[in-house]
Amino acid sequence: QTGKTTNLLRFIGIVDSTMRAITTILSAALLASSASAGSDPRECEVCMKVMQDVKDKMPKADQKEKPKIEAALGDYCANADGKLSARERKICYYIDPIKRDVAHPFSLGMPVDRLCKRINKSNSEICSVKFPVKTENLEKKDLSKLRVKQLKSILLDRGVECKGCVEKDEFIKKVQDTEHLAGSDEF
Repeated sequence: QTGKTTNLLRFIGIVDSTMRAITTILSAALLASSASAGSDPRECEVCMKVMQDVKDKMPKADQKEKPKIEAALGDYCANADGKLSARERKICYYIDPIKRDVAHPFSLGMPVDRLCKRINKSNSEICSVKFPVKTENLEKKDLSKLRVKQLKSILLDRGVECKGCVEKDEFIKKVQDTEHLAGSDEF
């Protein structure tokens, strides 16, 4: 009787430790997936706009031919009409040396978000280029809905440092005070 009880207790101990291990592994996997899902929605936004503009200007048949894609990228980045913003010109600067590497996934019909994330592996600065956050139409109550991290990002985009800011209201005031810097798109 005691031998069976000992074996049963041993079996329960093994099952318990196995269940704990499985729970730990599943928790870690869930945490990792939620961390990657919460990435910055503005990531690669300028690259995606440039790639979408190039794609939209090309005939559908030419989107499969690498030399024509490279030429279209060159034409777009030549900025003949002068309509490219400084950030778009910066993406062109990064893409110019790797046009051939960009043309291959582009020719396969890869979506622009995945395309930009792929070429970001060649040059990690591609996805760090972001458009400035427009706050002129936001009231204080709208700014108060933003997180402090987002307010800091707005100030960083404007090249402003908020020394001594601790409270969220201080960051909001600094964002409002530096509104005149938001319109400048030049580096």
